[in-house]
Amino acid sequence: MPMDATEIERRIKAALPDAQIEIRDLAGDGDHYAATVISEQFRGKSRVQQHQLVYAALQGDMGGALHALALQTNAPD
Repeated sequence: MPMDATEIERRIKAALPDAQIEIRDLAGDGDHYAATVISEQFRGKSRVQQHQLVYAALQGDMGGALHALALQTNAPD
């Protein structure tokens, strides 16, 4: 069963409460998303570490209920 954008956002917000999140369904199928996540918790972390924080928030559903997520992460300006 695909994961909807609301659930993705809920999980990210639970792990990164200050996050500003924008999620786009790329294919209209509920399986392929792009997300922009901005959080102070990313400051001083490498891009890989930032993405790991987001993937951890998805609780192992990447590649399963959530097939693809193109991520852009950054700390606030």
